[in-house]
Amino acid sequence: MLVAARPYLAAFSARFQLMLQYRMAALAGFATQCWWGGIRIMVFAAFYGANAAAAPISLADAVTYVWLGQALLALLPWLADPEIGQAVRTGGVGYDRLRPLDAYGYWYARTLGWMLARAAPRAVLMLLAAGIVLPLAGLEAWAWRPPSGLAAALLFAPAFALMTALATAVVMLANIVVAASLNERGVNAVLTPLVIVFSGSLLPLNFYPPALQPWLHLQPFAGLVDIPFRIYFGNLAGDAALQSLALQAGWTLALVGLGRFAMERVMRRLEMQGG
Repeated sequence: MLVAARPYLAAFSARFQLMLQYRMAALAGFATQCWWGGIRIMVFAAFYGANAAAAPISLADAVTYVWLGQALLALLPWLADPEIGQAVRTGGVGYDRLRPLDAYGYWYARTLGWMLARAAPRAVLMLLAAGIVLPLAGLEAWAWRPPSGLAAALLFAPAFALMTALATAVVMLANIVVAASLNERGVNAVLTPLVIVFSGSLLPLNFYPPALQPWLHLQPFAGLVDIPFRIYFGNLAGDAALQSLALQAGWTLALVGLGRFAMERVMRRLEMQGG
């Protein structure tokens, strides 16, 4: 098993290390996310100041929700992997087809490395700034708080792993659309607003009208933000948390299966570009 996985681990490691070289991009992203995080927290504070009783979670949990979202923003499947689009347009995808590897697994490993390498430096910086510096500066009310308890911390670990796997599966579907259409602008234009609204990135799903919430909590994008974040601060616990983890896993397997099926069909009809 380990020998068979070695090429995919190497592909992941190579892409991860390559993306870590872009330090200025990570610093710029961190600064931008701090700015927008602060704005979102002020909006929440104004809402809670006007009608805190109507909110489904506390202000402290909402603040933590915002900082978690800013820290892990690069893990969300906003965009198709730009390297895939370039490979398809230049004909480099032919090399991927000639490798003695599963093409889907190879693309998945490289895409996962790309996403994690973009998110990791920003998440570390955000944790230092919002989780340590703000409390030391006397701004505990606006700080990123630790998990609500040991059980929440233990459950957040698999929730985060499934969030990452699900996000990569979504990006893989976008990659396959790029391979079929030879252009990433269309799929990116559609994917970005879907992720923003339905993942809970824009607004926690519990803030939406009650009639919509059952559907919103069952759709696949909920596993990208809403489920792991609510597990983190204890809004989902016990059997509800385990059911949510099962939902994340189920959607991940379903999207991976759909991606494999779609990729096989696309690759059989792919016309090579470049030369």
